[in-house]
Amino acid sequence: MLKKNILNAMSVDVEDYFHVSAFESVINRADWNDLECRVEQNTYKAMAVFSEYEIKATFFVLGWVAERYPQLVKDIVSNGHELASHGYSHSRITQLSQEVFRAEIRDTKRLLEDIAGVVVRGYRAPSYSIVTSTLWAHEVLVEEGYDYSSSVYPIVHDLYGIPDAPRFNYKVEEGRLSEIPISTLNALGRNWPCGGGGYFRFFPYQLSKYMINHVNENEEQACIFYFHPWELDPGQPRQSGISRKTQFRHYLNLDHMESRLKKLLGDFSWGRMDEVFVV
Repeated sequence: MLKKNILNAMSVDVEDYFHVSAFESVINRADWNDLECRVEQNTYKAMAVFSEYEIKATFFVLGWVAERYPQLVKDIVSNGHELASHGYSHSRITQLSQEVFRAEIRDTKRLLEDIAGVVVRGYRAPSYSIVTSTLWAHEVLVEEGYDYSSSVYPIVHDLYGIPDAPRFNYKVEEGRLSEIPISTLNALGRNWPCGGGGYFRFFPYQLSKYMINHVNENEEQACIFYFHPWELDPGQPRQSGISRKTQFRHYLNLDHMESRLKKLLGDFSWGRMDEVFVV
């Protein structure tokens, strides 16, 4: 029996298909402005799905997107969703100096707040790139006025992850910042991802449903789920020259994502990050 009295956090990482880290080797950043942008229409599509189920979510918006689509940012807020930062350029923190990282999160916070007229409290690192070598980012986030981060994935992965990090909301920097990790289920001696993204498209829906319900019912903890607007867009331009692994991860089951998402929204209770977690 599903435990629907626990409110889980729904979130969207607002970036376009060409921003993903896995395409860095085939798409030049200098060409971004010349590519077909689909993030606006796909983000509105996500909001329409949320409206259908009367759900409010948190949108972690890339500064690059906000600069080009300010009305989208305003509409996210006017529809009752939480506005949060995804950094500016979708550069992984592992690729940035502390000075450049500080500038990115400061400028994006200011940009979002100026556009929408609300305080931005949350941050999510591109590609969950707060890893063991970049824990210094927490201190910078505090200094730049953020209240929480959702940037750690406590799993084993070839591109990110801190497998031994706490699985649930914890405090860092002497309690000044909440780190809210992406949800996992602990079984067979390891953490298994159940927080969305490519795993949600790869796993059978019933398995994702079971894992989220297990965390809710057996551990009495809220889950965090995330997806990208481009995951609702099976018609997006296809990239050539990418590895089979990247092709599999990015394009798998895009045509089923919307229907699976609607099942998820109906099966569990969902809200904004700042509604679910006291930060």
